[in-house]
Amino acid sequence: MSTDDQGLSAKRAELAALIERFTDGDGIHETPIEGLRFARIGAPSEPMRGVQEPSLCLIVQGAKQAMLGNEIYEYDASRYLVASVDLPVTGRVTVASPEMPYLCFVLRLSPGDIASLVTQAETASAPLPPPSRGLSVSQCDPELLDAALRLTRLLGAPQDIALLAPLVIREILYRLLRSGQGGMLRHISIADSQGHRVAKAIGWLRRNFHQPLRIEHIAREVHMSPSALHHHFKAITAMSPLQYQKQLRLQEARRLMLSEVLDAATASHRVGYESPSQFSREYSRMFGAPPLRDVERLRSSAAG
Repeated sequence: MSTDDQGLSAKRAELAALIERFTDGDGIHETPIEGLRFARIGAPSEPMRGVQEPSLCLIVQGAKQAMLGNEIYEYDASRYLVASVDLPVTGRVTVASPEMPYLCFVLRLSPGDIASLVTQAETASAPLPPPSRGLSVSQCDPELLDAALRLTRLLGAPQDIALLAPLVIREILYRLLRSGQGGMLRHISIADSQGHRVAKAIGWLRRNFHQPLRIEHIAREVHMSPSALHHHFKAITAMSPLQYQKQLRLQEARRLMLSEVLDAATASHRVGYESPSQFSREYSRMFGAPPLRDVERLRSSAAG
């Protein structure tokens, strides 16, 4: 093992130890540093659907798989994942055990913070590439891992967080902008770029997913033609606006049935479906079972 590899391994080991120190059992753990949380899971998981918010996901132990549409993204301690927009994904922890749990450093990415940095970085004058997929995996480099470690160390010195954490987060964003992820992040943060307009369209869909989808209305809202919106939306999200809306609706209906104990008809109406039979068909296609059977299975798993 080279000296560089030994240094990376030592940093990962220290970061893993810190994450274990600041997490109490499996789950997602928020921290006193705004935007920073940790994930800890002690065994491989079943596929879980959710919306991946703009974030850096840096695994320090274990491995995970994310599926966006029909695309599969594998990442582990040697490769990190970045999401630049809200994306409906299916995630599954593939490598984890009680002795060596899956541990992940997750930092929420603020487009506003990225935009302010872009104007000062050398990348500001670089040509903007065409919009690309809003989910990407890259090889982890020592500088990024070192910055993540320094940010995590601040949890042991709470008095330093207010002053130093924003500086380290700014460094992390700079590292990402200088990486292969830079073009993707610049697109989302630069006002009036096609990527920024698609991000605004995604925001509208997330707030109004229960309403009928009128692509012409959304296109006017974000100052794009309907054809351009459809093209660039699919380039970034791997799905059409209608497919994106459907995923949001079905995930929310599932949540309502589980957490608020709503029946399928009420949940489907709440998320915008007018036809219960259409809801049941699309739900079965997405989750592999009709609503009632799927929710009973989930409740039984949770109880067991």
